[in-house]
Amino acid sequence: MVRAIMHGCNGKMGRVITGLISEDEGIRIVAGVDTYTAVPNEYPVFDSIEKCDVEADVVIDFSNASAVDGLLSYCRARKLPVVLCTTGLSEAQLAEVEDAAKETAVLKSANMSLGINLLLKLLQDAAKVLGPAGYDIELVERHHNQKVDAPSGTAIALADSVNEALDHQYTYVYDRSQVRQKRDKKEIGISAVRGGTIVGDHEVIFAGTDEVIEFRHTAYSKSVFGKGAVEAAKFLAGKPAGRYDMSDVIQL
Repeated sequence: MVRAIMHGCNGKMGRVITGLISEDEGIRIVAGVDTYTAVPNEYPVFDSIEKCDVEADVVIDFSNASAVDGLLSYCRARKLPVVLCTTGLSEAQLAEVEDAAKETAVLKSANMSLGINLLLKLLQDAAKVLGPAGYDIELVERHHNQKVDAPSGTAIALADSVNEALDHQYTYVYDRSQVRQKRDKKEIGISAVRGGTIVGDHEVIFAGTDEVIEFRHTAYSKSVFGKGAVEAAKFLAGKPAGRYDMSDVIQL
């Protein structure tokens, strides 16, 4: 059985994953880490990763960007695989993720759901046909009013997937309010909506002359991300050092 440390165990996603793992015979949480320790848990909880002295096979991280540096140092020192689900990382932190992957297994995906990772592949196929045909590309993402980063990491991943298929010829535009000019053909517009309790909604639009093609993914519950994270943790335990993502888990 895989032994996991839940980093961010008392946050919303931490609680979701705790519930999912309690019903999964292939994995169990042996320790949690969270600055808020007042919530009762069936496993020991530490207020910082550095204090955790429990042996484990993998870490599942759903915390916040400020906690990632310490987590990566901890995992590197112990050669402990980590499923890194926290979004909103800085460029410096993303570089640190790549460095950490030279010493331990690191799985990082902007979104942990099966549907989103399938969509990443479908978008590349669409972009190769529609981009050269002159279709304008726009992306709209919608999330709840408590989300602090914008655009979402998933939105950037979707845009990157399209751009990769188009040989990285496109630039990203996040705000046109100060620009009085027609859109450039080689741009991808990315818009962020924040409101209510929207779990996650991503729409990619290919707008051509007299027709529009749309790809859309809607998450109705955070459990879709939690299920992916649990499967990723079971996959990553015991893997050699390197960078992994959800495409490795689901073998698209």
